[in-house]
Amino acid sequence: MAATYIGIDVGTSMVKAAAFDEAGRPLGVESRPVALDIRDGRVEQDMDEVYGAVVDVLGALTGSVPGPIGFIGLTGQGDGVWLVTGDGRPVRKAISWMDGRAHDLVTAWQSSGLVEAVFRRTGSAVFPGCPGPLLAWLDRYEPESLDAAHSAVYCKDMVFRRLTDDSPPGPGAATAAPVATDVSDASMPFLDPRTRTYSEEVTAALGLSGRRGLLPPVRDPIAVSAVRPGVPGAGTRITSGPYDLAACALGAGVTEPGDGLLIVGTCLASLVVTRELGLDGEPAGLHISTDRPGQWLRAMPAMVGTAALDWVLRTTGTPYTEVDAALEAVPPGAHGVRVLPYFAPSGERAPFVEPRLRAELTGVSLETTGADLIRATCEGIGFAARHCLEAAGLSGTLAICGGGTKSPAWMRLFADVLGRPLRTVTGEVGARGAVLAAAGRLGVGLDTAAWTAPDAIVEPDPGRAGYYTKAYADHLERLTAARSRARAT
Repeated sequence: MAATYIGIDVGTSMVKAAAFDEAGRPLGVESRPVALDIRDGRVEQDMDEVYGAVVDVLGALTGSVPGPIGFIGLTGQGDGVWLVTGDGRPVRKAISWMDGRAHDLVTAWQSSGLVEAVFRRTGSAVFPGCPGPLLAWLDRYEPESLDAAHSAVYCKDMVFRRLTDDSPPGPGAATAAPVATDVSDASMPFLDPRTRTYSEEVTAALGLSGRRGLLPPVRDPIAVSAVRPGVPGAGTRITSGPYDLAACALGAGVTEPGDGLLIVGTCLASLVVTRELGLDGEPAGLHISTDRPGQWLRAMPAMVGTAALDWVLRTTGTPYTEVDAALEAVPPGAHGVRVLPYFAPSGERAPFVEPRLRAELTGVSLETTGADLIRATCEGIGFAARHCLEAAGLSGTLAICGGGTKSPAWMRLFADVLGRPLRTVTGEVGARGAVLAAAGRLGVGLDTAAWTAPDAIVEPDPGRAGYYTKAYADHLERLTAARSRARAT
């Protein structure tokens, strides 16, 4: 009987496991929501809840799919700080990449030139929700948590450790290996992309030399182990990584220099494959190291994303099922309503770092409808995507994936705003990429072209694309003014 392959994608608000046959056809999906604790600019998650959701979806899926399981690939959300003991248990709640508690620290580092210095060294900009400032904040205000921790890892690393015993290979191994990570997750902000090892210079510059031991060892290539007894899929080979942005690029077939991927999820992530380290320009985004040394993903993972639309839908009392109707009912320009969609409590991180930037709605009157607000928000997110993709150096084809692809009208809007065709890739793209990464690591030959074929091509409308070219210029002008106001606060 043919093998079944499983990919697990531990997202920010949803944990999913997807099964595929050898040709990449989906066989089943299981998902569980996980909560975000958001208060006073701080965003945290319960690690036990996240891990429990992984076990639940894996158990449900392995109990329903046909055939033997060939292997499991694991991916998950990046950044944040997940403090764990030596066996992967939580020291405290995980601090999310959405967290804003370190924004004052980042602002000070920007003023001193430290943010720029780190970027020139690693190709990764520091923002409030990445490990550098979060560890520095904890060292200053909550040192007891760092004292109690064995490692400061990333989401998938915690899950991998608890799913496996992760013992070092070879006979006679008596102790388990330390909780580790991979080059993709380690890329923000400590990894030197040239050597694929941690930059001691950056660690020292961020004031973390005394906490250097918390940084997990980097497994290059990604780690391989077996699911431990007592867990669904026990004995099955499982790999850890890359993290979700890089996994989505693999799952969407974005592997050639110049080609790009737009992920319309909680995070609006723009990725472009490159063989050049672009260490000049505005310090923003990051260079994600890949499984191919000398090739990176120039990433602009903006904080703005579907979370901004979700807020507008909640505020207007509009169900997601009515988004398409709202977009179709309102013409381009949303009757003069404009939205700068920077709703995250930690501001923005790509294609610029502005911790104090907040959303702005203009052109609103008593005649404004909920549909106007929805259209203006979707347009604002589209402008943010165009800004990120231009900064990342997109020159080839563009694929698009994520929860936003469920709205055909929004996909047409994106094509118009971006002024280019979109290769839409639906389904569990991150989980699919995790499987392809595992296949490469384990030497299992899969037809990647079949696995990553687009579901459709969305062409832009020339007239609307021309309108949005002018509207995008207006967006940039309003954004420049908003950034100036944010810095003045």
